[in-house]
Amino acid sequence: MNPSSPENAGQTSRFWHVVREWVQTIVIALAIALPIRYFIAEPFIVQGASMDPTFASGQFLIVDRLSYRFEEPQRGDVVIFEYPNDPSLFYIKRIIGLPGETIKINDGIVTIVNKENPKGFQLKDQYVDPDHASHDSEEATLSTTQYFVMGDNRSQSSDSRKWGALEKNFIVGRPIFRLLPVNTISVFPGEQRQ
Repeated sequence: MNPSSPENAGQTSRFWHVVREWVQTIVIALAIALPIRYFIAEPFIVQGASMDPTFASGQFLIVDRLSYRFEEPQRGDVVIFEYPNDPSLFYIKRIIGLPGETIKINDGIVTIVNKENPKGFQLKDQYVDPDHASHDSEEATLSTTQYFVMGDNRSQSSDSRKWGALEKNFIVGRPIFRLLPVNTISVFPGEQRQ
């Protein structure tokens, strides 16, 4: 068989046509997937026990990266954020205190002081299991760009009580879907807005 025959030229042409189609398909898929991944939704796997019993280690979440560009995080929202002391790590915690508020913790009981409640109000943290409560005491006043975050498993959580307030620019988003394990599938898992 002659390598330069019209039959071989046709096979080579078909081969490059198939390669070109695959390359185009991959480029189009990446052009669609990458912006979604970096600007709209992102996968996240829970690691550790700091959010027990709301979230368990190994659960697979889809994080909404878009909402907080149009609305402010609210008290009770569960957020995923870059750990301020090492932005290569991602944490999951619940927002307890909002910008400008003072958070007072006395024997594990959280009181919020703000403009609307100058004498303060006690946080209703029904998502904290009594076995996961803490008995620490401290006080923090937040700037206009800071949030106070805590894990639902208060006794085993590295959070704002240990490393300080969370600046808003570290917040990545909030979970909108819990997909795995299958028996825990839910929309806006863990949300407890107050």
